[in-house]
Amino acid sequence: MKKTILLFIFICIGNYLVAQDFSNMRGSEVCSMKRSKMTIPHLDYYSPNTPRHSYDVLNYKLNVDLYSCYFSPYPKSFSATNVITFRVDSTLNLIKLNANNVSLAIDSVKLTSGTNLTYTQVSDILTVNLDRTYNIGEIVNIRIKYRHLNVTDASFYNSGSTGYVFTDAEPEGARGWFPCWDRPSDKATFDLTVKVPQTVRLGSNGRLNDSTLTGDSLYYHWVSRDPLSTYLMVMTSKVGYTINIVYWHKPSNPLDSVPLRLYSPTNASSSAIAAILPTMTTYYSNAYTEMPFEKNGFSYVPNSAGFVWGGMENQTLTTINAWNENTVSHEYAHQWFGDMITCASWSNIWLNEGFATWNESYWVERTGGYTAYKNMINTDANSYMSGNPGWAISVPSWDVTTPDENTLFNFAITYCKGSCALHLLRYTLGDTLFFRGMKAYATDTANFKLKNSTIPEFIAKMGSVAGQDLTWFMNAWIYQPNHPLYQNGYNFVNTSGSTWRINFLAKQTQTGFFPIPIEIKFSFTTGADTTVRVMNSVNNQLFSFYFNRQPTAVVFDPNDMIVIKTATLSVGVEENLTMTPNNFELYQNIPNPFNPVTNINYDVPKNAHVKLVVYDLLGKEIKTLVNENKTEGKYTISFNGMNLPSGVYLYRLETDNFVSVKKMLMVK
Repeated sequence: MKKTILLFIFICIGNYLVAQDFSNMRGSEVCSMKRSKMTIPHLDYYSPNTPRHSYDVLNYKLNVDLYSCYFSPYPKSFSATNVITFRVDSTLNLIKLNANNVSLAIDSVKLTSGTNLTYTQVSDILTVNLDRTYNIGEIVNIRIKYRHLNVTDASFYNSGSTGYVFTDAEPEGARGWFPCWDRPSDKATFDLTVKVPQTVRLGSNGRLNDSTLTGDSLYYHWVSRDPLSTYLMVMTSKVGYTINIVYWHKPSNPLDSVPLRLYSPTNASSSAIAAILPTMTTYYSNAYTEMPFEKNGFSYVPNSAGFVWGGMENQTLTTINAWNENTVSHEYAHQWFGDMITCASWSNIWLNEGFATWNESYWVERTGGYTAYKNMINTDANSYMSGNPGWAISVPSWDVTTPDENTLFNFAITYCKGSCALHLLRYTLGDTLFFRGMKAYATDTANFKLKNSTIPEFIAKMGSVAGQDLTWFMNAWIYQPNHPLYQNGYNFVNTSGSTWRINFLAKQTQTGFFPIPIEIKFSFTTGADTTVRVMNSVNNQLFSFYFNRQPTAVVFDPNDMIVIKTATLSVGVEENLTMTPNNFELYQNIPNPFNPVTNINYDVPKNAHVKLVVYDLLGKEIKTLVNENKTEGKYTISFNGMNLPSGVYLYRLETDNFVSVKKMLMVK
C-alpha cells in the first residue's frame, strides 16, 4: 500500500496533484506512497480492534447510483442502499457501525421486513437500535438508505472530466463510502450493484455476475463469494476503459481457468504485465497455495485522476498507478498475504506489508537466482538502516488506538524492516523448513486461509512445522525496535603443538538483545576456509572452536545474512566472561534439520569427564563424538552424517550426575 512523497496540497476547495514517475521504483515504495503523509484527518477507533465482537457481519449488499458522477459538474455525491446481514454473537438490542458523518448522510434504517429502526450518528459511529433483544446465533438483516455528500474525503474519488470514479479504503476509509463494521477482523461476502452510463466500465471484487443495459444506463452486478475485509472492498470505473483479459489455468484442474482482468485507458497498455501475470500466478500458487479467488485483476488509475500512491491490493481487483513489474509483484503477493489471509488488526500489519515486500525479492529470485533475491533484500535493509524512526514492526497498542498513517505505513519499518525480518526467518530456518512452513500457513483452511491471522499465530504455525519454539524470534525481531550493534572479539590460543582454539565473543551493545544464528568464517595457514554456524542465544556469549590447523583470520557473518545490523570485529576477548557456565547444559543442534553437517553445543561448568554420543531411534550407537576429560567452558562440536540415511537421531550428553538427550533431524 503506501508511503509518500509530498502528494497533496489542499487550497480551499481544490486538490492539486503533483505528477510522480513510478517506473523505476520498488513496488513496496510505490505501494506505501499514500498513507504515510495523508493530509485528510483519520478517525480513531473507539475501542480495541479485536477479532471478538458482539456481532459478525456475513454480507454487505450495496446498490449504488453513480450515474450523475460522470457528467458536469462531476459531483462526488451519490445515493445508495446497503443491506447488512449479521449474526448475533452476544445478546444485544443495538449495534454500532462506522459511517463517517462528514461523508455520509443516513436517510433511514429499517429491518428488511420493513420495520423502521431508530438510530443516531455521531462522528463516525452509527448506532442502530434494534426492534428487540436478539440472542446468540440469530441472523438479522437491516437496510440502510444513505447518501454520499458532495465532499472530498479519503474514500470516494471523482476525477471529473477524465472519467475516473473510484474508491480507496485502507486503513479506515470504507466508512466513508458505505456504513459498515470497518475492522479488518470482520470479513464478509460482498454484493455490489452500480448504475453508470453505458460508456462506463466498472470493476469490483469477485465475479461479474451480470451487467444489464436499460436505456442509456448500465447496471453492473459484482458478487464476491469469498469473504473480505471492508478496507479491501472497492469499485473502480472509467468512461472508455479498455479491458485486457488473460486466463490462468489451475494446476489442480487445467480445464478450470481463472480470468485475470486488466482495466486501463487506451494510452496505457497493459500487454507487458498481462504477459507475465499467469506466470506470476503459478509462481505464487506453487510456493503457497493455489490462487483461491475465482477472478483477479488490476485497474489502472493515474495520479492525474487522483490515485497518486502507486497501488492498493483490493481483493481480486488491485488499483495501480503504473504497469510496473515490481509494483505488480508486490500487490499481487497481497492476494495471498493481506487478502486471502488478512491481518486481524493493525498491530499485525507485518503479515500484509512485510510479506508482500519480501515477495518482490522472491519474485526476482525466479529468474535471477538467490543473488538477485539477496540484492533486493539488501536494498530493503539499506532503506531501513538509513530511515529507521526507532519503533518496532508491531506495537500492541495499535490494537487500541490506530496509529497515524506515517507510523502504520512507514516505509522503513512496515515495508523494509518487515521484509528483512521475513528474510531473517528464512535464514534461521533454512529454505526447506521456511517454505514448508509458509505453505502450511497458506493452506491451513481451519485457521488462516480466507480468514484473519495474528503475528503470534503465524509464528506458532511456523514453529510447529519447524519443530521448535520461535517465540524468541518474534519477541526480538518483530516486537523490539532497532537492530543489533555488534562489537565482537576473538583470539587464537595454541593449546598444544598443532592444536588451536579460537575463542569468539558475540557481543551486542544496543538496548535489548537480538538472538539469531550467526556464521563465522575461519581462515588457516593451510587448507580451505571453514565456516561454522552457531546459535547466539545470549549477549556476551563466548564460543570456543578447536582445530588442528593454525588459524590466520576470522570473519563475522561472511555472507551478510543478518542484513540489518552494524558490526565490528577486533582481536581480544575476556576469556573469563562466559567461559564458566552456571550449569551443565546440552543445546539444540544448529541447524536442525541438517544436511549433512550440524553443530552440537554443550556447557561444562566444572572440570569433568564428558561423553557425547549419537544414537539412532532403536538405540544403536552411531558415533561417539566426545569421551574425555573437559575443563570448564562452552563447547561446540561438529557432527557429519554424510554416510547416514535421512531420519531422526538422538544425541546424549553424560557427565557426573548429569544426563541430557535431544533429537535432531537429518533431511537429505
